[in-house]
Amino acid sequence: MQGNFTAENWLNEEGIPAGGYVEGVGLRIDWQNGPLGRGADRVAPNGAFVETVLAAALQRIQHYNDTQFRCRENSLAITHIEEAMHWLQARTADRERRSVEGTHGK
Repeated sequence: MQGNFTAENWLNEEGIPAGGYVEGVGLRIDWQNGPLGRGADRVAPNGAFVETVLAAALQRIQHYNDTQFRCRENSLAITHIEEAMHWLQARTADRERRSVEGTHGK
């Protein structure tokens, strides 16, 4: 069942990732389109972030591990999702230190 979905990833006129979607049976994700801004210019999100989707998948696999379906493979998947979330959080912290978080700055 892995990979049974349709996805579009959009770019803005400058070639910067700018939203899109992924959908499959029981799933529809509309990705954040555009930066959120900083300070007084900050706007509300208009779509999902990868971090949120990873957190949702993580809680589901943790739920499996709280039942008779606990197994090594679930535990390894949890570890790797947590690692992915760690590195995305580190990226955000670095961008915040450089005052480019919420913008298209590199």
